[in-house]
Amino acid sequence: MYAVIRAGGKQYRVAPGDVIRVEKTGTAANGTIEFGDVLAVAGSEGEITRPQSEARVVGQVVEEGRHEKILVFHYKRKKQYKRLRGHRQPFTAVRITEIAFDGQSFTAPALEKKVAKPKKAAPATEAGEEKKVEAKTHKAAAKHHKQAAKKSAGKKSTPKKKK
Repeated sequence: MYAVIRAGGKQYRVAPGDVIRVEKTGTAANGTIEFGDVLAVAGSEGEITRPQSEARVVGQVVEEGRHEKILVFHYKRKKQYKRLRGHRQPFTAVRITEIAFDGQSFTAPALEKKVAKPKKAAPATEAGEEKKVEAKTHKAAAKHHKQAAKKSAGKKSTPKKKK
């Protein structure tokens, strides 16, 4: 099942579980948005109907942010007129949770909660610690060698020949 809704002057084809980015909306109650302007609904058999007013689409706010920057450049030749401005359009990302029409209600499957994986503890062995210390001293020696080479590579004066 899917529905066609109008939001922010644009039309979107949505199904339960879809995430869409609509024009920024005001604060929603409890993070949910109800789209009342439903233009068409397709049932499970595939027939498309135009609902009068009983259809509704409910979504949950996932994120609010701004799109990529768009550069707007105005230019008039031979007049020394150039203007460069940038624009970032704000958006609200909404996950469609329910489409209700004609007594039927289609809901999106629940999202799985992400579980953080436990970090592996590095085994503390004496051999591993010795290698770390050896690597640090090797790096320090290389750095000292580079600094000494820079100092000795300064300008060399050559004696001038007299005529």
